[in-house]
Amino acid sequence: MARRLFHVPAVHRGAAALEGDDAKHLTRVLRVEPGQIYQISDNESLYLAEVEEAHKGRVVFRITEKLPVPEPGAAITLCAALIKFDHFEWMLEKVTELGVAQIVPVLAARTEPGLDRAAAKRMERWRKILLESSQQSRRVRRPEIVEPVNFKQALEVPAEVRLFADEAGGTPLVNAATQPGSVAILVGPEGGWTEAERQAALVSWQPVSLGAHVLRAETAAMSALAVLSAVAQTRI
Repeated sequence: MARRLFHVPAVHRGAAALEGDDAKHLTRVLRVEPGQIYQISDNESLYLAEVEEAHKGRVVFRITEKLPVPEPGAAITLCAALIKFDHFEWMLEKVTELGVAQIVPVLAARTEPGLDRAAAKRMERWRKILLESSQQSRRVRRPEIVEPVNFKQALEVPAEVRLFADEAGGTPLVNAATQPGSVAILVGPEGGWTEAERQAALVSWQPVSLGAHVLRAETAAMSALAVLSAVAQTRI
């Protein structure tokens, strides 16, 4: 039976601890008690651990076994134009479940005014969403989210394969998805890319199509990650 997975800040001398709100959630909501066995991750390795202490402000795990970690597929970076935060946060949750390695929020020409300034205040919340989604989906390594960048900076994101989701058309994503060490995909905002953005991207990014229909930004991101993740897993 698959065990619940918790992420801890660090493992030191065979033990790990969660404190504060994280500990309160484990003891009050999840009813964690001494003697119970769970999986824990320090964002690098996976362990089987027994709960040694469980108080409302502190939970201590004692490592009993180091577990094998599955080999990852391609490292996928999602460069996603900022959209309304409720939609953006739903997207963060889902692409984490689908295996994204890094999220780069992008300030596009058609990004709604004010989102850039408000985004800086949301970074802590967004990292918490990524953590919670990683635990729910039993990811050993949670994804990284970086500070928002402008469109020109997004075009400089390094990857062995760089794909530009373009509603104007391109190679079907399933055909363009290969198994490199890293792949980045750039997904646009509500209203789509401007012609200037499209022309700038096509200098060094390969245009790809996500299908015959126009998708919402968050649907496009989730669809792209589903395809890229599936291709990566089948070609390991």
